[in-house]
Amino acid sequence: MVLLKPEKVASSSTHSMSSNTLLCRLQECRRIVPALHKIGRSFSVVLISTMVMGLSSCTSPPSEESPGSPTHSRGKLQIVTTFLPITNFTKAVVGDRAQVTQLLPNTTGPHDYQTKPEDIRKLTQANILVENGLEMEVFLEDVVKNANNQQLKIINSSEGVATISSKANHPAEQDHPEAKHNAQEENHSEAADPDHQAERAHEHGEANPHIWLDPKRAIQQVENIRDGLIAADPEGQSTYTANAAAYIEQLKQLDQAFAEQLKPYAGKTFVTYHDFADYFAQSYDLKVEYLVGIPEENATPEDVKRVITAVQSSHLKTLLTEPQVTGSPFTALAKDLKVKIGNFDPLETGGAESLAPEYYLKAMRNNLKNLTTAFGQSAQSWVPATPRQGNVATLPHWMSVKL
Repeated sequence: MVLLKPEKVASSSTHSMSSNTLLCRLQECRRIVPALHKIGRSFSVVLISTMVMGLSSCTSPPSEESPGSPTHSRGKLQIVTTFLPITNFTKAVVGDRAQVTQLLPNTTGPHDYQTKPEDIRKLTQANILVENGLEMEVFLEDVVKNANNQQLKIINSSEGVATISSKANHPAEQDHPEAKHNAQEENHSEAADPDHQAERAHEHGEANPHIWLDPKRAIQQVENIRDGLIAADPEGQSTYTANAAAYIEQLKQLDQAFAEQLKPYAGKTFVTYHDFADYFAQSYDLKVEYLVGIPEENATPEDVKRVITAVQSSHLKTLLTEPQVTGSPFTALAKDLKVKIGNFDPLETGGAESLAPEYYLKAMRNNLKNLTTAFGQSAQSWVPATPRQGNVATLPHWMSVKL
């Protein structure tokens, strides 16, 4: 697709008008108005309105766009990213060469996103859209279609990245008779109920989409973003290449730190709230269990049993929830198992500081610290503070666990 070329902003002098010129225009209006009554009232209203619009266009300065708008900094390429890690990677590669605007609010993750009119407007004015891919942003198809921007270039950062099946690590769910029965019921109700279709849209596709949580795959995403930007903006090749190389070097250092510190725990299992850590676990020879498949699900007794088995087999000291979850899904379980509660942040939401490129590196290092604590390296002395958004986590009604 051809990129949109930002229009040059006219100088302020073309929008200014001397007081004498303005006075002459107003006097001209006064002479014309009486004559218009002879022609007809309706025609006079139309003509006067046209003249007023002409005056205002000459006398009013151009409007300023807000810093968060894709049309801000008109001399730059306009890039829209989907959510946090994609924004971190894109900003690292772009530097100051382009204006990067995130489509989702930084406090809203892809699982909870609902399209707003202003989001469609962002894409109508964008040159490039950068996505994670792998059906993480299932809402994008409709948003792009409604934006109807024929010149929009889309960069899929997951292109060529080795993936893990969404069902690869969940044989118990596939084989469980109740799960199969529920799946059949869901497929039937989905065809008849549009609202149910919307709920199912938040589920993962065939491949687990959380590739950004493995630094090795994150490097591939940065390379894809770099190559896509060079294809769209060849004049920026040297900038994109240098910026990407610097960020990739930091990702390699991050990967090395994970490999070294997690090597003693090879083969062990850690527990997260939902199934976002498969790529991470595979990359560092670990295993992962989770309480629910996606944040919107409620845990079943079978889910609780899986978690208990994982904790006991790996002698875990900490269960890892996530800051996006409202409530304390592990509280009762942790009490019965006599373990602590920590955090493993999937980086789907964050505070104001989360939009900066270095946020990914900082948050992942914090995840490393919490994970080694979960394996017993040191004591975890805190429980997560107030979460950032509202996925309400619930456990089934069950009595205390007998160990």
